[in-house]
Amino acid sequence: MPLLGSDKGMVSDVWLAGGACRSGGQNGLSYRYNGHVLFAVLTLDEHLLTALAGSLPLQRATEQAYERLFRLLDEQGYPYLWRVWNYLADINVEEGGLERYRQFNVGRQLAYEKCGRAVGGYASAACALGTAAGPLTVAVMAGKTAPVLLENPRQVRACDYPSVYGPRSPVFSRAALAKLPGQELLFISGTASIVGHRTMHVGDVAAQTRETLANIAAVLQEANRVAPGLPFTLSQLSYRTYIRHAADLDAVRAEVQRQVGGAQVQYVQADVCRSDLLVEIEAMASRTAEQQDAAGVGVA
Repeated sequence: MPLLGSDKGMVSDVWLAGGACRSGGQNGLSYRYNGHVLFAVLTLDEHLLTALAGSLPLQRATEQAYERLFRLLDEQGYPYLWRVWNYLADINVEEGGLERYRQFNVGRQLAYEKCGRAVGGYASAACALGTAAGPLTVAVMAGKTAPVLLENPRQVRACDYPSVYGPRSPVFSRAALAKLPGQELLFISGTASIVGHRTMHVGDVAAQTRETLANIAAVLQEANRVAPGLPFTLSQLSYRTYIRHAADLDAVRAEVQRQVGGAQVQYVQADVCRSDLLVEIEAMASRTAEQQDAAGVGVA
């Protein structure tokens, strides 16, 4: 996905973990882990799969991808998903009578059910973005301990969305708070201009950005309510902002900078899960044991 507002041609996240790490993988699956955290990435070309009766290739690919990842986590002893990143081509295109994002949701939920993971009671922080081309790509961070899952009081839980948004609801929580020895990580899911379950400010990218940041602020309030310590603030988060139309960069950036100050923000061009959404923002933060008042992993 093109990086916007920067002279860098490419950017990578580098996750750093204390202690010795091991690696493994095959057939499009790569993973690395230490004693506390496992990070895995799986790519799967849907065009190499044959659709079964009642399913479409993307649905099948998503179901297979999640089944393989859940099997890996169980085998390696990291059963708890903390954060998932999903990337798929042409996310808003309709194929076989069903939008591709909705196909993805069907496959994801079926995999959760097949693998014995309760959909309504447990789902990690996550995002799903559209790329111009390429295979289905799913990256996960998982741990040995269950995260604290957070919802947004301004929004309906994703798993409770009405059927107007597809035959199967999305499977994710609005945020996840994960604990490591001496450290706490807050992952805020991809967040957009949704109140209740409805898209707000259709066609107005600046207003959608403000509403998105209001949702992130509401999630932060929930995190600070359940996790005492030095409060998380908007200015302390690291952000990735996905913008549907590159021409909207200046308008989005002005709204973001107005509210988060000098926080680290990346701007990326990508399609968002609903065709009427123009911007989506994800965020994360880390704090030490001293800040919790209650070595781990961080992103560089």
